[in-house]
Amino acid sequence: MVPHLVSRWPVWLFRCRAAYSPGASVQQKTWAGMSRAAPWGIVGTSPLVCRHRSSTSSRAPEVMLTHKRYPVRRLPFSVVSEEDLAAFERMVPGRVITDPEELEASNVDWLRTVRGCSKVLLRPRTSEEVSRILRYCHERNLAVNPQGGNTGMVGGSVPVFDEIILSTALMNQVISFHDVSGILVCQAGCVLEELSQHVEQRDFIMPLDLGAKGSCHIGGNLATNAGGLRFLRYGSLHGNVLGMEVVLADGTILSGLTSLRKDNTGYDLKQLFIGSEGTLGVITAVSILCPPKPKAVNVAFLGCPGFAEVLQTFSCCKGMLGEILSAYEFMDAECMRLVGHHLQLARPVQESPFYVLIETSGSRAEHDAEKLSNFLEQVLDSGLVTDGTLATDQRKVKALWALRERITEALSLDGYVYKYDVSLPVERLYDLVTELRARVGPRAKHVVGYGHLGEQSRAGDGNLHLNVTAEAFSASLLGDLEPYVYEWTAGHQGSVSAEHGVGFKKKDILGYSKPPEALQLMQQLKALLDPKGILNPYKTLPSRA
Repeated sequence: MVPHLVSRWPVWLFRCRAAYSPGASVQQKTWAGMSRAAPWGIVGTSPLVCRHRSSTSSRAPEVMLTHKRYPVRRLPFSVVSEEDLAAFERMVPGRVITDPEELEASNVDWLRTVRGCSKVLLRPRTSEEVSRILRYCHERNLAVNPQGGNTGMVGGSVPVFDEIILSTALMNQVISFHDVSGILVCQAGCVLEELSQHVEQRDFIMPLDLGAKGSCHIGGNLATNAGGLRFLRYGSLHGNVLGMEVVLADGTILSGLTSLRKDNTGYDLKQLFIGSEGTLGVITAVSILCPPKPKAVNVAFLGCPGFAEVLQTFSCCKGMLGEILSAYEFMDAECMRLVGHHLQLARPVQESPFYVLIETSGSRAEHDAEKLSNFLEQVLDSGLVTDGTLATDQRKVKALWALRERITEALSLDGYVYKYDVSLPVERLYDLVTELRARVGPRAKHVVGYGHLGEQSRAGDGNLHLNVTAEAFSASLLGDLEPYVYEWTAGHQGSVSAEHGVGFKKKDILGYSKPPEALQLMQQLKALLDPKGILNPYKTLPSRA
């Protein structure tokens, strides 16, 4: 599938965080060999997606319709009629949206690369309303596109044609929170950042954190099996979700909001829906285990002379920091130059080929500080790290995290972006970036790599966010990137989607990571749970399995 040129992200995609004045002086802790006067002049806004998406279509070129950009045909679903609209109005009175201006934002993905042409959006408040809607759509053979915060990266959250958009935005109630166990039960439309604030007031935290937390919904996080910045410490949602409520395609409510951590009674059905991207059922509520809020958080930002040192530093990090290690992120020098050039974020350490952000979270500040100090001394003395700085208070911690979290924003300001999200054996993780730079040469403005090393690295793999920028879309450049990136990844026993999911854009490349038998079983599960195929069609599964 070859897309055409699309516009850059509009200004309204970004929500402001407290700004930092240029040249501001911030006192920092340092060690021998580390920066003692790092330039902390950090300014700008956060990359978090704006929750209030006021229309800017008059200032941005219209996104081409998906079915005109990609070779996809509409399946024989029914078309919404006036009788259907009247029926929906009886089910969710006052919450049937047909105004084209109101529908515009929900028809376009936040990267402005795909656009559907849905004529109706429904806003249920309860699982029972979702059930009535799906039962009706199933009987009428009307296709449905479930939608949360619409922050996905692979076109899975917006219609391809005229599917009915089923928004969970009004399903935003916290049902319960247990102050002893830390178990949260809430509706699927709760915004991740608001849930974080809710549980933090009770001395707990959410087990996942994302750059889009200001807009993404917890139901969408589950549907895409979002990874995020806390994966190293708390693992995936497959392990943190205790139960969920799901409405199936025929309107059946599958209620499983258990709060039990131990339940060995047959198939663990909730796991089917985590990562299914709304193709098997609509998640309406979730029971999730929240860990206690750390009493001490430290962030170190380090410079490394090479990627081999990034990996060795991680090994040292796991050995010396152990249980308090909560994040380990890396980025290359090109990433740092882009956030500096486009966002005026100052580099807090001396220039290096690679940079590492390490976060620790623990219960005793003195204990954590001692362990971190010993670790930093070790990696500096051994030459694994050439420079570094440490932040302990919340303002400085956010400033360092901005250097990592805002890379996507900087890339979007650099031109047209080709995005890839792969997992690979750690020893080959950055080789793909190096080989791709040589392959595309000056036709690309930048080829950058950043990502995560985490608990998965015990099994020998890591997550690489590979991005290629150009002045404008180029079919010949795309031809050099695809399928080369996918073939290279498959040839090194990697996955073509580490954490962004499959959605619409990656459905036809699943064969690089899954055998035919697995694809056939996925199709059979889809046919069993959604025999008419009305739930999020054209997504997740290959056109031909």
